[in-house]
Amino acid sequence: MKYMTFALAGLMFFNACISEEEWKKVLTPEQFYIARQKGTERPWTSPFETSNEIGTYYCVACGYTLFKSNTKFESGCGWPSFFEPVSKKSILYTADNTLGMRRTEVQCGRCKAHLGHVFNDGPPPTGLRYCINGVSLGFEKKTGE
Repeated sequence: MKYMTFALAGLMFFNACISEEEWKKVLTPEQFYIARQKGTERPWTSPFETSNEIGTYYCVACGYTLFKSNTKFESGCGWPSFFEPVSKKSILYTADNTLGMRRTEVQCGRCKAHLGHVFNDGPPPTGLRYCINGVSLGFEKKTGE
C-alpha cells in the first residue's frame, strides 16, 4: 500500500496516498462503492442503525475516530445517526448538489472516505443529524474499566 501510518509521541500521522485500485484491495466491494465512490447503502440494512452498544465508531477505510456512541440517536431515517462528531478534525464538509438537492456531504477527516450527509434537523445540543452509511463505519466496543 502507498499509505503509511506513523505513531510518534502518542500522535498518529496518516498519509492517504493510495490509489483507487489499492483501495479495492483493502475494502470490500460494498465498502469501496460507498466510501470511495460516494454510494449510499439501502436504509435499515446496517446493524449499527439499531445498535445501542457503548463504544467508538471509526472510519472503516483508515481507522480514524469519528463518533462516540453517546452521540448516536434514533432518527427514524434508516441509517445510523449522530448529533456530533468526536472532534472538528474528524469530519470534512463539502457541498453536494447531486440528485437535485442541496446537501452537505461528510467525509472522513483523514482519508476523505464518503460517510454520508449532515442535516439541520437533529436533536439538542447541536440540532444536527449526521446521517451515516453504516458500511463506512467500524465499531470498537468499550471494554470494562
